[in-house]
Amino acid sequence: MQFSEKRNLTRWIIIMASFVIVILILWNTYSFFQIFKNDERVKMEVWAESLKTLLNADPLEDDVELPRQVMSNNKTIPIILTENNAIINTTNIDENIVKDKAKLADFLDKLKKQNDPIVIKIGPGQVQHLYYGNSSLLNKLKYYPIALLLIIFLFGALVYNFYRSTKMATQNKLWAGMAKETAHQIGTPLSSLIGWLEIMKADNVDETTITEIEKDINRLQTITDRFSKIGSEPILERMNIIAETEQSFDYLKSRFSKQVEFSFKAPKKPIMVSLNPALHSWTVENLVKNAIDAMKGKGKISVVIENENNLVKILVSDTGNGIPKNQFKRVFEPGFTTKKRGWGLGLSLTKRIVEEYHKGKIKVLHSEIGKGTTMQVSFKKG
Repeated sequence: MQFSEKRNLTRWIIIMASFVIVILILWNTYSFFQIFKNDERVKMEVWAESLKTLLNADPLEDDVELPRQVMSNNKTIPIILTENNAIINTTNIDENIVKDKAKLADFLDKLKKQNDPIVIKIGPGQVQHLYYGNSSLLNKLKYYPIALLLIIFLFGALVYNFYRSTKMATQNKLWAGMAKETAHQIGTPLSSLIGWLEIMKADNVDETTITEIEKDINRLQTITDRFSKIGSEPILERMNIIAETEQSFDYLKSRFSKQVEFSFKAPKKPIMVSLNPALHSWTVENLVKNAIDAMKGKGKISVVIENENNLVKILVSDTGNGIPKNQFKRVFEPGFTTKKRGWGLGLSLTKRIVEEYHKGKIKVLHSEIGKGTTMQVSFKKG
């Protein structure tokens, strides 16, 4: 048996054992409840017999001290005595209830539901009914299983969150390690490509071709730099966000077909923001590529940079299929995708870059089915 299978079996054994323990505790609690309830029934029968003895006793000849003591010992069980459906006496009931006839009648109905009455035959044609409720101890015991289940539920939620957090942390380490290894693996052929580029320059190959190859090599270096930063705290630099965004935008514009119409609009004055250039470039790339995918490679994309007080906003708009309003937040969840191909990590990764690394915000600003979507990224200036 493999280690993972053993671990799963152990986990299920623990879960089943915990379930059995909970069932036993609840069963024991129920048993205690019934025992105490029967015990209180016996006490009330003795109390009723003591009352009968007192009512039938001759004060001058009979010793009534024991019945009186039995009756006075009851300090927790509420009692209502009735005769011919009329309330004649109450014990251990709040005075505010006793003074209000309507409240007392409601309280009597409550006692009738809790326990069966005890019939007291005082004499020929004289019958009283003793209605009693549960003592405070019995009421506390009644709510104990609920409190126990609540504690178990909270403990289960805590264990689940701990397990989920541990699992996510392990996955993050795995992905970070894979990303760094990918960056390392790309680095070897990339170094070779740089060497071949130098040979091409020495052989006087067409300069336009060399320029385009150089751009792609620089792009690969940027991608390698991005992957190497996953799992590490990125270094932020104070940079002009307009120039950095436009540079990434222009590169993407030159790499897509003419069926996509690009437009870029931004203030003329530089706007300084603390950025990591490689990761910001990744953000722009993910948003633009996601927009192109939504339009199925044909339509209009506009990137607009707005300067507002202490914030700078980047709006990426497309003329794609749009996003239903109930999915505005889901699009940033890992694995969520509407495409047949893809891992659904683009927007999730973008959200992490924007919000965790740059302390910014990203959201779906507006979307309309069949007309398009506008994504908004905002950063603090400075």
